[in-house]
Amino acid sequence: MNETSKSLNFIEQIVEEDLANGYGREDLRFRFPPEPNGYLHIGHASSICLNFGLGLRYNAPVNLRFDDTNPAKEEQEFVDAIKKDVEWLGFTWDTERYASDYFQQLYDWAIILIKEGKAYVDDQSSEEMAAQKGTPTEPGTNSPNRNRSIEENLALFDQMKRGEFSEGTHVLRAKIDMSSSNMLMRDPIMYRVLHKAHHRTNTDWCIYPMYDWTHGESDYIEQVSHSFCTLEFAMHRELYNWFLDQVYEPGKIRPKQREFARRNLSHTVVSKRKLLQLVEQGFVNGWDDPRMPTISGLRRRGYTPESIRNFVDTIGIAKRDNLIDVSLLEFTIREHLNKTTHRVMGVLNPLKLVITNYPEGQTEWLEAENSPEDEHAGSRQVPFSRELYIEQDDFKEEANKKFFRLKLGGEVRLKNGYIIKAESCTKDTDGNIVEVQCTYDPKSKSGSGTEESLRRVKGTLHWVSIAHAIKTEVRLYDRLFTDESPDTHKDKDFLEFINPDSLSIITGYVEPALKNAAIGDRFQFQRLGYFCVDPDSNDNLLVFNRTVGLRDSWAKIQDKK
Repeated sequence: MNETSKSLNFIEQIVEEDLANGYGREDLRFRFPPEPNGYLHIGHASSICLNFGLGLRYNAPVNLRFDDTNPAKEEQEFVDAIKKDVEWLGFTWDTERYASDYFQQLYDWAIILIKEGKAYVDDQSSEEMAAQKGTPTEPGTNSPNRNRSIEENLALFDQMKRGEFSEGTHVLRAKIDMSSSNMLMRDPIMYRVLHKAHHRTNTDWCIYPMYDWTHGESDYIEQVSHSFCTLEFAMHRELYNWFLDQVYEPGKIRPKQREFARRNLSHTVVSKRKLLQLVEQGFVNGWDDPRMPTISGLRRRGYTPESIRNFVDTIGIAKRDNLIDVSLLEFTIREHLNKTTHRVMGVLNPLKLVITNYPEGQTEWLEAENSPEDEHAGSRQVPFSRELYIEQDDFKEEANKKFFRLKLGGEVRLKNGYIIKAESCTKDTDGNIVEVQCTYDPKSKSGSGTEESLRRVKGTLHWVSIAHAIKTEVRLYDRLFTDESPDTHKDKDFLEFINPDSLSIITGYVEPALKNAAIGDRFQFQRLGYFCVDPDSNDNLLVFNRTVGLRDSWAKIQDKK
């Protein structure tokens, strides 16, 4: 085996084997088939990157096809959001398709199956049909309607199409094998009656095709060569192929379904039903809430498309479902933002600091490097004055030798500025420190080249000038669930594991260079973490979302436990 073949995942190996066995590269076509009944989440990112990645690898077209067969749950809002997410991740589809484009063709094929005695109308209740289905170890029993005449089935199916029956009263079933070991082959439903307006076809149809009937036939119509699904569809493959057998014509590409493992993410849920529950019950503020694992939520939180693609590439494609620790996703965004964001100063828990020997009313502009990771990032000017804010945690009256921040009688350097010494502090009536009085060494300015500026002190603090700082709203996001796998407990509801501290909203202060920051701009707040500008920002208020801290704080918590 050569080095190239070693690096292929098993999906790519399938494609390579097909090419070696007669497929032409011009025959390759892939598709990403979302159902527009919710927003895409991080689990979908693997499928997006897989299918569009194959398209790029083999220079083959990739369709974006919406499997829109359930008007009760589907909306145009979801279609628009899905398209935006795929584009944002950096991919371009060949053609935009909809299963609803094929409703007439699917109906015509269904008529053929009825005429061939391979489909029949059943008017039993869902409970009666379920009882006849059998069990995995016991065969099912035939419906009393299974041997209806072709003429009666055609007439009933026409009545279904014209809306003459109520929902739930009639279905069209494929006539396959009620004793099959695969229960999906026991006369599956092909059509059901739904009196719902469709987001594209409005009220043109009163019957809608089921997923299994629609999916493979849509692949065939589009001449998709490889149809990749997650593992829960493995048992559907036999039915996928049976339906294709009914319509396949020699000389055409016959789609091949293959399955790969779903990637679940720790401390979250990726079920659309459960995500919808979080939205509808108000546990989050919409599908794009930065605590949600949706792609739109991750985008709003400050994640980059590159970081998500890197995450997907890191976890790879596998044959078994597994749980991926969310810390790996957080690592990929830290790694990317570390290389691409400007460093700025912001204070989130302010403590007033007064430099008593600095001239009152004076403002000095200090040069600050934008990014040590990018030599072309340049620098900016930061205002320095007598009164500053530092973080509350950066000062103690007394501390041991391992505390390298500011303490009474101790010295630190102010980032890009001077060395200061804490002389005294002021407390309120409750004993809380409200102000620290310091002196500074005028000759210790960073970068000045003086002997005093080269003097080493162990601590360096970030700060902002009070007179120049911009007051901002800062949203500190954390993991939405306290349990790593909240929806796998048989005796508990996943909502019991909601993290009550998943969002804290505080007031912070940032340097004036951020005044013109645009929505979506990302920054590293030095010593604090990575933040981005939220769409709720306006001319009067900047709103920042914390994307991720500089380090994995959850790992420390788990270590302590």
